[in-house]
Amino acid sequence: MSAMRPFPAVPLLAALLAPALARAAAPVYVHMNGGNYFLEPVVAVRPGQPVVFVNQDTGAHTIAGYNPLTGALSRRFEATLAGTKGPGHKLATYTVSFAKAGFKPYLCTVHARLASTFGGAVQPVKRAGTHGFKGPMAGLIVVTTDPALLADNPPTAAEKIVPGFFGG
Repeated sequence: MSAMRPFPAVPLLAALLAPALARAAAPVYVHMNGGNYFLEPVVAVRPGQPVVFVNQDTGAHTIAGYNPLTGALSRRFEATLAGTKGPGHKLATYTVSFAKAGFKPYLCTVHARLASTFGGAVQPVKRAGTHGFKGPMAGLIVVTTDPALLADNPPTAAEKIVPGFFGG
């Protein structure tokens, strides 16, 4: 019986696809700090690609997905992240991924709330009495396969920890 020879294109194809598959699995990071904002308020990811929220603040933050048409908060896309003591200390993180393309808006319910707007839709507004930047602590995840959108993430979205971004 003769030995079967491996098809030469299979190893070549695997070698060519390996970098693309590795990039697809790499998480996209969204950071929070004492300014009470998301450093990367809009990020694009592939379906199934993880988004990791990293709290570099000494205070707690929440992540709450919501439906912009109804204001209903998501039960699947929500977390509370404890604060950190600062650089070199443990950071609270929350990882989420989405199987289907679409828009995934979110907010920190400690620093923002949802308010009615045109036609009964809702949008985040800054919660009264909170400090930090003037706008609401809110963001958007775009789940897509569009290479141009995927290539347009802020550079910090590739870093788990942003040096000098700690604060409280």
